[in-house]
Amino acid sequence: MFNIERWQEIFETIRKNKLRTFLTSLSVASGIFILVILLGFSSGIQNGVKSQFESDATNRIQVSTRVTTKGYKGLNPGRRLQMTNKDYENLNQKYEEHIEYKTSLYNTWGGQINYKEKQGNYRIEGAFPDQQFIENATLVNGRFINNSDIDGSRKVGVLGYQMKQDLFGDKDAVGETVILNDNINFTVVGVYTDPGGTREETRLFIPMTTAQKVFNAGENINRIAYTVKMSDSFDEAVALSAAMSQSIDQDLRTRFSVAPDDRIAVRVNDTLEEAKKIYGLIDTIRAVFWFIGIGTIIAGVVGVGNIMLIIVKERTKEIGIRKALGALPSEIIWMVLQEAIFITSLAGLIGLFFGVGLLELVGPQIEADFIKYPKVDFVTSITTVIILIVAGALAGFIPARRAANIKPIEALRDE
Repeated sequence: MFNIERWQEIFETIRKNKLRTFLTSLSVASGIFILVILLGFSSGIQNGVKSQFESDATNRIQVSTRVTTKGYKGLNPGRRLQMTNKDYENLNQKYEEHIEYKTSLYNTWGGQINYKEKQGNYRIEGAFPDQQFIENATLVNGRFINNSDIDGSRKVGVLGYQMKQDLFGDKDAVGETVILNDNINFTVVGVYTDPGGTREETRLFIPMTTAQKVFNAGENINRIAYTVKMSDSFDEAVALSAAMSQSIDQDLRTRFSVAPDDRIAVRVNDTLEEAKKIYGLIDTIRAVFWFIGIGTIIAGVVGVGNIMLIIVKERTKEIGIRKALGALPSEIIWMVLQEAIFITSLAGLIGLFFGVGLLELVGPQIEADFIKYPKVDFVTSITTVIILIVAGALAGFIPARRAANIKPIEALRDE
């Protein structure tokens, strides 16, 4: 254990080797500083990616059809594929046991909404009640679309919060009437927020049946969205979601006679599988950052090892006297290790302090699409401290062994 005499010896060693100790300590401190910053930004990347996925349910499957780009079975390219209510119903029936939430969608961009003297162009989206959960929408006032609205094709709507602020300001919008395209009145029944931010909050959700009538869509739909039932195992859920996506893709290709390699005509996006790939990439990035940081620390540790070798060389006579007076090899080893661990840990803690401090200062101001709030958590900080102690021990091990092997007679002859 450390005592007053050992502290005095350590500080005396540092005093005698001020320049070498400073340069070596700077190397260790910079290594820890770089490691902390890299790990902080890997955490920021993870936060950013999570926020992107939070805009919709993570276990979401979205289905859409477009124009064929390749001929197939005698059919020319350029065919517009149009899904209908029947396609939605067939898919619902086939995959019922795996579906958590479901909705078909019909939307139009740039629908003009008026409220008294205020107006704006917004996205109007027809949907079923489950859209609230698929979009991760949170109601701040009123309610969402319900089955009675669907059955009665009611002219009711749910405003995004940003849209509500544009048209109503601080006034309560629920119960008020907005006018769509100058001639269709809709009663506002709710206001929602979306984790996707302002862009996702500039929409008006209306009943799917109402949207098809208002926009003369007949039985047509634009998209289909599902969330799959989650299992206890994430890998099992990913496998189920991927299998269901592939099966839906094949169903629609058969239904519309689409070439297997036409990736534009039928699109089935599986966010759960995408999430696994991206989180796997984040783990890889984090591992690379650890590798770079540890490599930098090793460079500093080598420096500490070198300075300890020099110190042991300079103190050869002192070590010989200690052994002549009965000091055990283990005591000599521990003496050198203490000094190496102290120098390494002190320098590393300084680097850790400045790294965490910089992240705490700058982190809250960083909010890009895929980097948010970079910081180092408690577990990582503790791990870094443990690395420091281990690094210090490794740095001092070879010099300590050398010191323990010094023979008292040869040491006393040393000049």
